[in-house]
Amino acid sequence: YHGHLSAVYGLDLHPTIDVLVTCSRDSTARIWDVRTKAGVHTLVGHTNAVATVRCQSAEPQIITGSHDTTIRLWDMVGGKTRVTLTNHKKSVRAVVLHPRQYTFASGSPDNVKQWKFPDGNFIQSLSGHNAIINTLAVNSDGVLVSGADNGTMHLWDWRTGDKTIKVYREDETATEETHPISWKPEIIKRKRF
Repeated sequence: YHGHLSAVYGLDLHPTIDVLVTCSRDSTARIWDVRTKAGVHTLVGHTNAVATVRCQSAEPQIITGSHDTTIRLWDMVGGKTRVTLTNHKKSVRAVVLHPRQYTFASGSPDNVKQWKFPDGNFIQSLSGHNAIINTLAVNSDGVLVSGADNGTMHLWDWRTGDKTIKVYREDETATEETHPISWKPEIIKRKRF
């Protein structure tokens, strides 16, 4: 696969079609045919590095986040922007799609924002990270995790936006006496297969 003019920052495989989508510091995202390795489209419109890309089987099928502070929802067949979201004030470095809902979240320095497909309608802003958010993950139970430059991770409730847990980076000077913790789950449930 040759085509980007600078570093590749992210990639994602389409869930139902043999397509790979990459994003780059060259301000573009590219769609590739996995079987032939041929370029299908170059997605042009961002004005700074494209830091993150995600694919889904429903329209819009491609979502990109950029250091130009925007998120773009793309028409994969035509290779054109469907919607440009401008709510972030700083670079967008992470995007995650909810596995069950037709929604997604984006991460930027200091906050996470949630959106609804297909038009990118704003849902809510999750504040309190106080660092550059570089990665996001969400499970089917609606637990959103954000990870940041300062070594912290936050766990959020997808539905309410409440921050449930903050995990700090490891303190190498910590001992059992200085940082006591007692956590015992009430019931441990096992899944039966």
